[in-house]
Amino acid sequence: MPLAGQGMLLTSMDIDPSDEADFNRWYDQEHLEERVAIEGFNEARRYVAEQGSPKYLCLYSTGTIDVLNSEPYRARLAHPTEWSVATMAKFKNMIRSVARITISKGTGRGAVLGIIRLRPKPGQDQALRDALCIELDPSNLDGIISMHLLEGDSDLSGPTGGIPASSRGADWFVLIDGTDSHAIATLMTTRFAAIDGPLATQISVGLYRLMWDLSKADIA
Repeated sequence: MPLAGQGMLLTSMDIDPSDEADFNRWYDQEHLEERVAIEGFNEARRYVAEQGSPKYLCLYSTGTIDVLNSEPYRARLAHPTEWSVATMAKFKNMIRSVARITISKGTGRGAVLGIIRLRPKPGQDQALRDALCIELDPSNLDGIISMHLLEGDSDLSGPTGGIPASSRGADWFVLIDGTDSHAIATLMTTRFAAIDGPLATQISVGLYRLMWDLSKADIA
């Protein structure tokens, strides 16, 4: 499975241009390493939007989804640094989803990420999962490395620890890892165009470029 672990924390936000330099400094110099150091976290990846909103996206993979409700993680949320408190208060349009990685196909991860946010129709979870299990196959697709499904947990998602998030925790996210923005954008508007229909409602799509990533091995 190309994604490390079975749990994922997805966060996405905008920030005022006047605060952007300090926001990026905080992420790069403190926040990513602080989170990856927590027991059960495997890696984190930071992205910036080429197309879509919010502008910034971060993915944190964990061994299991239970890590994102564990005592070490909750202790960190309950005791943020002063820099974290000041920075998080400036987040805008924040999305915070704690999710299970239920499908992950391919080998490796790309420098470009396509993301589709969708909301399953009532009673259609398994039918949607079955359909996506077929579609999330990167075999023989130029510029596509791997594809994944994240299923949000409504109890664990949303605002926590002073983070002013507003999101539907039960939303799902399709992730498309690749090397070519055009290939990913084309795939989202062809293979996944029918995702907005009887099984699910498509909420948004976006195309993001990798800024950098950090794994547990980097800080061990």
